[in-house]
Amino acid sequence: MRVLVTEDDENLRVAVEGSLRGAGFAVDVATDLPEADEALSVNAYDCVVFDRMLPAGDALSYVAARRNIGWPVPVLFLTGRDSVADRIDGLASGDDYLVKPFAMIELVVRVRSLCRRTGRTQVPVLRHGGLELDPARHETHRDGARLDLTGKEFAVLHRLLLAGGGTVSRPDLIAAAWDEMVAPASNVLDVVIAQLRRKLGQPPMLHTVKGTGYFLR
Repeated sequence: MRVLVTEDDENLRVAVEGSLRGAGFAVDVATDLPEADEALSVNAYDCVVFDRMLPAGDALSYVAARRNIGWPVPVLFLTGRDSVADRIDGLASGDDYLVKPFAMIELVVRVRSLCRRTGRTQVPVLRHGGLELDPARHETHRDGARLDLTGKEFAVLHRLLLAGGGTVSRPDLIAAAWDEMVAPASNVLDVVIAQLRRKLGQPPMLHTVKGTGYFLR
């Protein structure tokens, strides 16, 4: 699951980014609305976290304008404004509203909940042979047995299942599970592929096309 965090306070931005990465999310960051707008124009996100008051203006107005043209991505606002009126305004434009200071574990739980909402509306349960992956529940089974997957393993397997047995390139798999800071030549994907093969068990389902990518069969 991929998240964009827009926060101008460096200490809070680093803390939020670290907490979300530690929970298995791929995280991109922006410091202001123009940077967020650029990121949203080129990347697909499962959730966006906005500090409400940013140097370029109120993120609430920015999100409201995007909602008016049909933008569906779930939004969590972070803010020091805690009046009832502020909460109502935030929930009218976004999907959740978290008042500072907050516990990072609560932030992670709320972001995960919003990401699952995206999964329920966009992606059905995926099946391939005896393999079944449910994006909404974040659960995977093979032949009825539940598989305990990390966030990265789940994201890579999800992308492979979306291909319907077709080959998925390394860059596509990295983009599905990591953020723009990971280079295509990195070995992080190799580690996850090896872990997935072990957890998927026998007979082997995950295969390599040398120099190209991976597929399920």
